[in-house]
Amino acid sequence: MMKSSKIAKISSIIGLSLFLAVSIFYQPVTVKGETAEQSEEIIELNRQIKEKREKAEDIQRRQELYNKQLENLQSQKMDLTNQISLLDNKIAKAELDIESTELDVDRTNLEIDKNNLDIEEKEKMIEKEREHVGVVLRLLYKQDNASALEILLLNDSFSEFMNQVKYLEDMNGEIGDSLKKLEKLKTDLEKEKLALDEKQKSLLKFKEELDSKKIALGTEKESKGNILLQTNESEQQYQSLVALAKQEQAQAAADIVSLEKLIRQKLSKQQNIKLEENSTGLSWPVTKNVVTTYFHDPEYPFRYIFEHPAIDIRAAQGSTIRASESGYVARAKDAGLGYSYIMIVHADGLATVYGHVSKIYVKEDEYVTQGQAIGLSGGTPGTPGAGRLTTGAHLHFEVRLNGIPVDPLNYLQ
Repeated sequence: MMKSSKIAKISSIIGLSLFLAVSIFYQPVTVKGETAEQSEEIIELNRQIKEKREKAEDIQRRQELYNKQLENLQSQKMDLTNQISLLDNKIAKAELDIESTELDVDRTNLEIDKNNLDIEEKEKMIEKEREHVGVVLRLLYKQDNASALEILLLNDSFSEFMNQVKYLEDMNGEIGDSLKKLEKLKTDLEKEKLALDEKQKSLLKFKEELDSKKIALGTEKESKGNILLQTNESEQQYQSLVALAKQEQAQAAADIVSLEKLIRQKLSKQQNIKLEENSTGLSWPVTKNVVTTYFHDPEYPFRYIFEHPAIDIRAAQGSTIRASESGYVARAKDAGLGYSYIMIVHADGLATVYGHVSKIYVKEDEYVTQGQAIGLSGGTPGTPGAGRLTTGAHLHFEVRLNGIPVDPLNYLQ
């Protein structure tokens, strides 16, 4: 009897020790658990993110005001004063665009920091939960090594035996709950990592946009300076430039349409010349760069004179121009200080036009291959090939389908 009583006491001590060990070491981890320090850091990051968003909303409201002012100016009769006001508004809007994008960059950096903290916290919780599960499993393993008969013999009564069995069942339930928590933590962690990847992509995009907008701002300032330089701030001289620009563009447009028809008729009769078809699309005529003015761009500063039937690609004065596609040179017009351009006719009803050319390497009726150097870019006011009312160094690039201007960005690869 004394031996049995001793065994029962030892069993009670073991049971109590097991219970205390589990109580001490097994503290359930909540999915939202954070240290006080990290919580404060996240709260501060959230505050800064909110502040950036509010600033961005304020900038957006100011941008809308500038857009309305630009629309109003573009609808008015354009004199030199209004033209300069329009450019001033475009400069102010470009500066706001830069400020807005800088806020996007700052906000995204803050969101990335917050994501990293969330990921770090979840990784800590996962590790802690794993340790807890390990402790419980080891304790259960030790307890399970005793057979049911041994446990029954070590207890003074059947009710005590049943209590211990129930305790073991509860412990198994706790393990099940912990595994569910681990699974949820793992899922949340994967979502946080995906969110972080998206934020990193957004950051790169915003940085690229920022570079483009800074270039756009430089272009707008350059345009204003060029207008003032070309007109000498004289209204009469400005109107004279406008009239010459209209005449120049109208003549170029008429020549391009009529020449294309004539050249295609001529080529159809010549068996020895066959335009090559290309399924890969057009290559960039100058090194791929920022598009400063888009096809039929509503913000084109001289839209009241004529629609912009091309894209303007930023290119330093004297950059090499290459044929976007193999074809037949229909026009290589050197207009001195006027508007010089090259027109190439291609297969499938396509034609390309390269404007503000400062130097021409090819001759009319010459066949060129894709990528061949055909001339040098221009556009700087007062230089060969620039023409009137030029906005600065760039390449004016047109694509025409059956004589009608189409958006080059739909064809460039």
